[in-house]
Amino acid sequence: MAELLAAIKARNQSLVAEIRRLVYELRPPALDELGLLGALRAAASNPGAAPAIRISATPEPLPALPAAVEVAAYRIALEALTNAVRHARARRCELRLELAVDGIPGLRITVADDGRGIDPDAIAGVGLRSMRERAEELGGSLMVTPAAEGGTLVRAWLPIAAPTEEERR
Repeated sequence: MAELLAAIKARNQSLVAEIRRLVYELRPPALDELGLLGALRAAASNPGAAPAIRISATPEPLPALPAAVEVAAYRIALEALTNAVRHARARRCELRLELAVDGIPGLRITVADDGRGIDPDAIAGVGLRSMRERAEELGGSLMVTPAAEGGTLVRAWLPIAAPTEEERR
């Protein structure tokens, strides 16, 4: 009987851990605790590590955003920063979030690094594909290009609200 109870307890602990992981995947708790900008700053803070990451927003603080936009922006920005750290050998990286209201209101995400850039013959990996899918799921877009000064430039645009019928015409 004791073995059965121990097995059930272990299984329950495993299920709780899996549920926590799934909840985090849906919406990272840091977004609720710190907001989008604060969560990105916390995730990117690694004193003394290369590259030096600068994060800014216009306006600051950002206004409340739809949950889906916040999660997509968070995931896209972190993936772009991760790529700069892991693959680009960048010394500096800049992340900018800008509220755009020209046409359909949206959030612009720009990540620029001074790393070695993307090999023109490289095949897009899981990270680049997932960033693109996250943007497109919301009706947005993602572009990854060489930066003018070297390095890589990632630009995403996420609409804040679905266009009305009148705006589509």
